[in-house]
Amino acid sequence: MRRTLSSCAAVVAALVLAATPAAAHGSHDPRPPSSTTIASGLVTPLSLAVGPRGTTFVSQNFAGLLTAVDRRGEASVLYASDDGAEVGGLSYTHRTVTFAETGATQTVKQLHLDKRGNPRGEPTVLADVGAYEAAKNPDGGVTYGFRTVPESCLADVPPEIPAQYTGIVESHPYATTTTHRGTTYVADAAANAILSVDHRGKVRTAAVLPAQPVRITAAAAEAQGLPSCVVGHKYWFEPVPTDVEVGPFGLLYVSLLPGGPEDDSLGARGSVVVVSPWNGRAHTVADDLLSPTGIAVDKKGTVYVAQLFGGEISKVGRHGATEVVSVPLPGDVELDGRDLLATVNVLPPDETSPPDGQLVRYSLSGRR
Repeated sequence: MRRTLSSCAAVVAALVLAATPAAAHGSHDPRPPSSTTIASGLVTPLSLAVGPRGTTFVSQNFAGLLTAVDRRGEASVLYASDDGAEVGGLSYTHRTVTFAETGATQTVKQLHLDKRGNPRGEPTVLADVGAYEAAKNPDGGVTYGFRTVPESCLADVPPEIPAQYTGIVESHPYATTTTHRGTTYVADAAANAILSVDHRGKVRTAAVLPAQPVRITAAAAEAQGLPSCVVGHKYWFEPVPTDVEVGPFGLLYVSLLPGGPEDDSLGARGSVVVVSPWNGRAHTVADDLLSPTGIAVDKKGTVYVAQLFGGEISKVGRHGATEVVSVPLPGDVELDGRDLLATVNVLPPDETSPPDGQLVRYSLSGRR
């Protein structure tokens, strides 16, 4: 299960798998918001950031592009990777776009802009998080798989399903957010951790994220070819962070995928956790989410979640997730005043269809 859906590829598995959005899990708000499509024809726009004067920064991950979209919907490329590296994980503050680049190396970069929003030279490397992962491997001491199953039973688990293992060395920075004091937090989807980077590029581990447990039923054991002795035990999946945002009181809000299949064979589901950046402790504020790949948090701690394969953008409240709008394949969300910006239709339906990712604005007036 460790690599049934690779922790560094879990959020983009639909590029090679034809996926049909599942039914929404939360309740429905009877007042869907009005929407305006700002831009279309985008290639895997998995990340966005709100910029100045109506500009939105959008990544086109697998085209290796960092794009600026103005209020009229006109797109311009601010940066293109020159070796086919993936570009994503956008955030913006103080005339600086922070982004992640994953290819031969795994780095966090920053592109400084002038008053008109034009690049001031080439991006600079803020931190080499791949090198940090190789040196520190923050989750190297965490046990994944079965934790309570006897050795005699583990021996009967099929070899294609890792019965028990610890965190490996692997890095895929997938999301960033930068505070006004200059600290950048990085959600590393393969390291299973949130990293903290100061303005000088010094990296530390802010939190090793909690493994995601699923209790194995008799039906799941049969479907996966597992021995009956694992029934009733929990399988601890890797936590795959897909977004990180700073919320009220400086706490970090993080969306997590389980590092395993979200289909009905096991019933694994994603979650949103709140993490203390001071001691790394986490507690869950929403679960039973289907592929949460992007979140936005307002000043009151209200969380909006893009559920990629759930086919909806949801609002998390005290009683769980409520559907804000049903949309195909939402990738990321950000608040912009009283509006919600989102990238939707972020993955092509198959390998032959042209990409048609869209940047959409939803009006939340009167809904919060």
